[in-house]
Amino acid sequence: MKKTPFTETHYALGAKMHEFAGYDMPIEYSGIIDEHNTVVNHVGVFDVSHMGEFWIKGPKAFSFVQKITSNDIANLPVGKVQYTCFPNDKGGIVDDLLLYHYEEEKYLLVVNASNIEKDWNWCVKNNIENAEMEDASNNIAQLAVQGPKALSTLQKLTDIDLTKIPYYAFVTGKIAGIDNVIISNTGYTGCGGFELYFYPQYAGNIWKALFEAGTEFGIKPIGLGARDTLRLEAGFPLYGNDLDDTTSPLQAGLSWITKFTEGNNFISRPLLEKEKTQGLPRKLAGFEITDKGIARHGYEIVNQAGEIIGTVTSGTIAPTTKKGIGFGYVKPEYAALGTTIFIRIRNKDVEAVVVKPPFRR
Repeated sequence: MKKTPFTETHYALGAKMHEFAGYDMPIEYSGIIDEHNTVVNHVGVFDVSHMGEFWIKGPKAFSFVQKITSNDIANLPVGKVQYTCFPNDKGGIVDDLLLYHYEEEKYLLVVNASNIEKDWNWCVKNNIENAEMEDASNNIAQLAVQGPKALSTLQKLTDIDLTKIPYYAFVTGKIAGIDNVIISNTGYTGCGGFELYFYPQYAGNIWKALFEAGTEFGIKPIGLGARDTLRLEAGFPLYGNDLDDTTSPLQAGLSWITKFTEGNNFISRPLLEKEKTQGLPRKLAGFEITDKGIARHGYEIVNQAGEIIGTVTSGTIAPTTKKGIGFGYVKPEYAALGTTIFIRIRNKDVEAVVVKPPFRR
């Protein structure tokens, strides 16, 4: 298994480790519920160095990135971040990603760890513009510092006024005496905070400084288990569960990152425009279970008559609300807010209601 610059630290802290996307990653330390609540109420640190990072550079960078991603980068200024996806040639999703406009002719694409090779091959295959590309995944470490005390923790380590970095914006500067750190007001928890990108050789210095600065705020290391419960409570989709090569961004509720603007001729645009016009065959719906039960990936969703109308893609008991929550694809007529549906759990149909995420208010 691959290691991140923090792997030995995770073992030293007694983390429960497991393979994820080919990496030896921490699943939990003090327990998923405790870690989840730490991020909701205080501050937690996630090692997300397994994520992939691609640089797209040069005079052809704009035209290539505009073509290969579904969102519109025409008005994305330097210093801003955009959530977007790679549509495939059948209208599905190769991956969802963050796009950083780093310099005038330079973009950083941050992709999911499990899709690095697939995404890179997709970009290479479609780079007829001959934009300059670099897979920097092995040369960039990343920590997500998340929670209501994340800003106070990080502010102790930098002269940059972090309150001046808007949501989905970033600066490059000094953290804990380390230069050229990308400080990004983004995250996958819905709890606020920042994501830091830096060279791997500085991993130990930054980790140590963060935990010293955050001691007064109850800082803790957080594993992938709580990362999943946090993202689901926040209503964020997960690639491989809620998104994949067969789900279109429109079906997944991502029409807001699928821009049919003039000049934005991204891959599969005609297919997705046709789908929008003709109507969607299914929609991703959020739901809360009104009875007792936990929805799991792959469980059937049925109507009151017991007819199968869809499939659960993500589900858990929300640590904050103690309710069963989840996502699933259903026939469009069952996706309206307030609709009663049923999750088939061990041959019992458990009542749920369609709600609008986030599940944590």
